[in-house]
Amino acid sequence: MLANVMQNPWRILLTINAAIIAGVFVHKIQLPPYVPYIHLLVDYHFGFIKRALIGAIVALFTAKVPVWSVFAIGGVTWLVTLGLYAKLFQKTFGFAGRTLPLFVFIAGSPFFLKNFMHTLGHFDIYGCALAIILLLMPAGSLLFVATAALFSIILVLIHHIHLLMYVPTVITIVVTRHYLAYGCNRSNVAFGLAAFAVVTALFFAAQFLGTMPVPEADFVAYLKSRMADPSRTDLLQFAYIWYQPLSQEVSDTWGRLPHNILGLPVFALLIWLHTPLWRYFAGLIRALESDMHRRLVIAALIGVSLAYLVMFVMVFDYSRWISNWAVCMFLILHAVKMLPAARDTPLIPAEDRNTNIFGLILTLIPRVGIVRPF
Repeated sequence: MLANVMQNPWRILLTINAAIIAGVFVHKIQLPPYVPYIHLLVDYHFGFIKRALIGAIVALFTAKVPVWSVFAIGGVTWLVTLGLYAKLFQKTFGFAGRTLPLFVFIAGSPFFLKNFMHTLGHFDIYGCALAIILLLMPAGSLLFVATAALFSIILVLIHHIHLLMYVPTVITIVVTRHYLAYGCNRSNVAFGLAAFAVVTALFFAAQFLGTMPVPEADFVAYLKSRMADPSRTDLLQFAYIWYQPLSQEVSDTWGRLPHNILGLPVFALLIWLHTPLWRYFAGLIRALESDMHRRLVIAALIGVSLAYLVMFVMVFDYSRWISNWAVCMFLILHAVKMLPAARDTPLIPAEDRNTNIFGLILTLIPRVGIVRPF
């Protein structure tokens, strides 16, 4: 019996992943939510500013924000994302014994749901959730392109760095699911370009015009007025980020680079452990019916990766960026699977020894982290 379990361990690995996620949640709620909490306090009280949409939505429902709301809102968002991804996987591959290794490699990856649990309350997961919705939606009309544009606007208002983090993946999904599947004409191309121009203009407005217009003392006083417990002044220590110019962010990132770059071999190892998944992804691309589709998919993967490279230069939360890059690859894999293929691509084998070892190692890694590995 033990031999059978070791030969085909995927259901057990799925159970272990669920237990680890629960453990990460218990650990997370014991930590002070420094950055996530202050984002729930900031709104448009002083005019248009960056990183304020989530706080503005919260302000519609409550004048005083308790600390536990970080975990409540973050937990609900995480559960919704889990449900959306399960629906997407069901739609793309179906749940069966032969698809279980693929599900474990994606959903059980330390880059994905486990790391979103560790970064509970941060804004990254919203980009993932909205991209999954686009993968689930019908894509045959301009309504799909308009929805993608609206989602991109929402993401930039949540945090302008989404222009690099998830908007390129949103664009890839729109191109693969709408333009490649249904063709290009003058109206849908013009609409897409206009939407991209609007999102880009909004990014520059948030980046360069979205600085807090009042003195920091007045800003902090307002944040205290929105806190359920104003004595928790330790949770306001990151108020400076609404005043920090881009040049200072880049300077801080390069100042930390000699130390943070030591984590790159760990990131490389984690990526290598996903080798069975990357092989399957490469097989999907090779199996595409159209040469043009293959070239465009490869160009999209390069473009998304270059956007993350720019993020590495600008902001030092390296573990988050690597994790979200991997999530973008997972989502694009689903988009590629929806394109016409010349032949079937063999799934990740369920009874291969090396694949089982890689799956076990990834399962036992609880998360990647925020700045440095683990």
